[in-house]
Amino acid sequence: MPISKRSANSFAWLLVGLMLASIPAWADSPAPNHTARSQVEAEGNAAMERLKRAVGAAKQSEGPAPVIPAQSEAAPQLQRRAFEGLSRPKGDPALVKRAEMDIAAARQALAAERERASQRIAQALGLEQPEANALANAAPASLKKSWVAVLFVSSAMPVEVLRTYAASLARVGGVMAFRGMPGGMTRVELMAKLSAQVLRLDPGCEGPACAMRDVQIIVDPLIFRQHGVTKVPALAMITGDPTQPYCDRDENSPGAAHVIYGDAALSGLLEEYGRLGGKEEIRDALAHLARQ
Repeated sequence: MPISKRSANSFAWLLVGLMLASIPAWADSPAPNHTARSQVEAEGNAAMERLKRAVGAAKQSEGPAPVIPAQSEAAPQLQRRAFEGLSRPKGDPALVKRAEMDIAAARQALAAERERASQRIAQALGLEQPEANALANAAPASLKKSWVAVLFVSSAMPVEVLRTYAASLARVGGVMAFRGMPGGMTRVELMAKLSAQVLRLDPGCEGPACAMRDVQIIVDPLIFRQHGVTKVPALAMITGDPTQPYCDRDENSPGAAHVIYGDAALSGLLEEYGRLGGKEEIRDALAHLARQ
């Protein structure tokens, strides 16, 4: 029997009603809180288990081994160029000029300080300026252009020993060199007193009228360092003028061929120098000792 459209609609509404009637009454009420919490905890535990399994699998799996990249043919050249660039000084003309000006100023200041120290020593010794200049140029002309006997000494040596060496050095136009001043550079009067005791002909004489030996005394740590002198007395035969100020001296000037150590007379030190091959250097000095 054919069903009309109206009958079909009524049948559909009837089915909906039966379905609603079959739903229990507790379905319309909200779920208890403990049920939702339990469900969240279950989901969280499941997620943690999945994370643990993933971390364990990652630890067990081995990654690819590192591979060193192949070195290209141009790598050594680039490396050498880089090192050359690092070692090459990057000169700044302004800095170079400033450094040169500072060096020149330092040399002028050192020369002025040396001049002031020389004047104080001359004043302490009672020497007038002409006499001081004469003492500075006291070396014989025959020895100025040859080898000069330089005796390395110390203020710790007995004064009588220094006086004996000074008498011998005066005969050969030699120089007595100290590494430093007793009491330091600020105690010039101590060095002046020691120089007077060493150079006076009469050790009992006092005052500016005392006669002095024509021996130059220098305080020069650089000449000690240049010749590697670590103990005294020591003898070296040096070309040129060892009494020049630091700023006027040629830093590349050759040093002595030999350095003789020993607490011996100047003649014995000269003879030992000659035995080591320095006969030409000591010839004039020994000749002066033989004539007097």
